[in-house]
Amino acid sequence: MNRAFFLIILGAALWGTIGWYVKNLYAYGFTPMEVVTLRVWSAAILMVLFLLVTAPKKLKLASFSDVTYFVGTGIFSIVFFNFCMFTAIDLSTIPVATALLYTGPAFVTILSFGLFKEPLSRPKLIALAITLIGSALVVGLIPLDLETFQLASILFGLGSGLGYALYSIFSKFALKKYTSLSITAYTFIVAAISLAPFFPYREKLPLLSDPTVLFFAIGLGFLPTAFAYIIYTYGLNQTEASKASILTTVEPVVATLIGVLIFQEGFSLTQMLGMACIIGAVVMIQMSSRRKLSE
Repeated sequence: MNRAFFLIILGAALWGTIGWYVKNLYAYGFTPMEVVTLRVWSAAILMVLFLLVTAPKKLKLASFSDVTYFVGTGIFSIVFFNFCMFTAIDLSTIPVATALLYTGPAFVTILSFGLFKEPLSRPKLIALAITLIGSALVVGLIPLDLETFQLASILFGLGSGLGYALYSIFSKFALKKYTSLSITAYTFIVAAISLAPFFPYREKLPLLSDPTVLFFAIGLGFLPTAFAYIIYTYGLNQTEASKASILTTVEPVVATLIGVLIFQEGFSLTQMLGMACIIGAVVMIQMSSRRKLSE
């Protein structure tokens, strides 16, 4: 297998394990926002240490005003999408939350049309329709299943997709001056600083003295976050972005297997079909973008 492809697939597979860490931290009494705080702080520390050793120049800001880029990627994207996704996992299941997260590319298409005047081609419109149908199947709207259909989990799931999309939007501006690794590092730094005042240190800090809790907290920031972003970025630098996006669809597959096999969460054939539709739409959007670039 191509080394770049392997790094991208491995990074995406590690992203798919996020639910395992989150579920285990919930068992110790952490709330979704507290888990977000643990994730961004541990990831920020690890990313800074990594860049200090390997490429300290990437931690230099060209201008202090550029922090506004990272307020967008860090607060409006990472904090918002993580909170929505972790809440969706709490309210529903890992497979459902992950499937709704993958509506992100559809939101990117819509936002890019409004903000950057990128045309809505026929393949994109078809992909948007397939995403809508897939989402309806995943959440139990088609066919209507009142036991599966939970409005709150759906809204938080779609919110995670929107937040995920905003990272691509804000990054477009930051990429004019910074590398992907620099953007990722500053994204988590800004997210960590913004959440620091709101963590209940007196209540929850003693829990981190438990080696198991510390393992899940640091593990969440390391394997499916800092390490996954680093190896994904290295893989991305050696291949086309459209191909990389298609390869990342391994993430919901891994997340679904963890939810079903480890946590015995229900996931019907109808929901699997819905997830297949959403993943298929992602592939269609990326293939459409690739054809456009080659013309």
